[in-house]
Amino acid sequence: MRFALLTALCLGLATPALADWPQTLEAARGQTVYWNAWGGDARTNAFIAWASTQTEARYGVKIEQVKLTDTAEAVSRVLAEQAAGQSSGGSVDMIWINGPNFLAMKQQGLLHGPFVADLPNAKYLDLGPNAPASVDFTVPVEGMESPWRLAKFVFSYDSKRVQDMPEDMAGFVAWAAAHKGRLTHPSVSNFMGATFLKQALIELAPDPAALQQPVTEAAFAAQTAPLWAWYDALRPNLWRQGETFPENESVQAQMLNDGEIDIAMSFDPASTAAAIADGSLPETARVWVPKAGSIGNISFVAIPFNAAHTAGAEVVANFLLEPATQAHMQDITVLGSFSVLDSDKLDAAGLAAFAALPSAPALPALADLGPTLLEPHASWMSRLSEDWAKRYTK
Repeated sequence: MRFALLTALCLGLATPALADWPQTLEAARGQTVYWNAWGGDARTNAFIAWASTQTEARYGVKIEQVKLTDTAEAVSRVLAEQAAGQSSGGSVDMIWINGPNFLAMKQQGLLHGPFVADLPNAKYLDLGPNAPASVDFTVPVEGMESPWRLAKFVFSYDSKRVQDMPEDMAGFVAWAAAHKGRLTHPSVSNFMGATFLKQALIELAPDPAALQQPVTEAAFAAQTAPLWAWYDALRPNLWRQGETFPENESVQAQMLNDGEIDIAMSFDPASTAAAIADGSLPETARVWVPKAGSIGNISFVAIPFNAAHTAGAEVVANFLLEPATQAHMQDITVLGSFSVLDSDKLDAAGLAAFAALPSAPALPALADLGPTLLEPHASWMSRLSEDWAKRYTK
């Protein structure tokens, strides 16, 4: 047993499940972790680059971001390696992952773990069975992915031009009719466009609890009927009559800044304040959420079953959970992402780090964002996107 453990350490394969954390740090030193992460946000890319400088200086672990346009790209690579019998030395060390992609990897045995409870900084998390850090789109995480940032669906608007935002998603029908061509959403093939539909679905579904179960034909027909009626009424008054859509949230935000539309959307409550700070939105831009709240979830990182640098990936995952890292991430001048940590578990130094963070007029407090609505089961997102495409694309 001792020889096997020593061999694993030499190969860089040791994890906290096999050895204690100092041995994992030793195994990780000198490794480069290939973190596959969506590359469409400059601030996130800059944060990952900063994290690499920190982990290299402290642990001898570099981070190389593999910028994705779609998380499924990384999942497909891991799946191809599994099919080819490559059970070690894989090309993907860590993935920023959520929802359907996590479910697919979990079901197909593509994940390393469980490992989260073995991370030293997991002590700052609420890992109860129903806690946000333990559930991903209704799918139990079971320690197979580690949280790193909190996301919540919000809208941005220019308060100089708009003073009559609706109370809820249903109210967008009348709003769009009164402001023809001033509302749009990203393509539903993009997760932000799909989230726009999911937000409306949750508000309009006759039985929202049904959305927490895997989708069935009968449930889909019953729960989406009000959604499609709503969208049919909304679509003619969308930008370009709903015949074309911005590619993603970044394009839509630019359209808001250019005055081409009046509303944008994001999964980052701090994005509006950050955009004002860098000059890409006007000073009068503000954040709005539906009165009943909006969809929220935690962004996770997962390690594939055949990752070449498992120890290094665990060190990076642990670094992302340090209170100082989470506070840095929440700084509006950095990312503005709300922390995944349980504030009741922080010590005085950790609490002070968050208390010292700067604010801004367009930066909402957590209380301003209203209730967090649970994501539907991951299977609903795929089916919703497919059905929308059949109905509204030629």
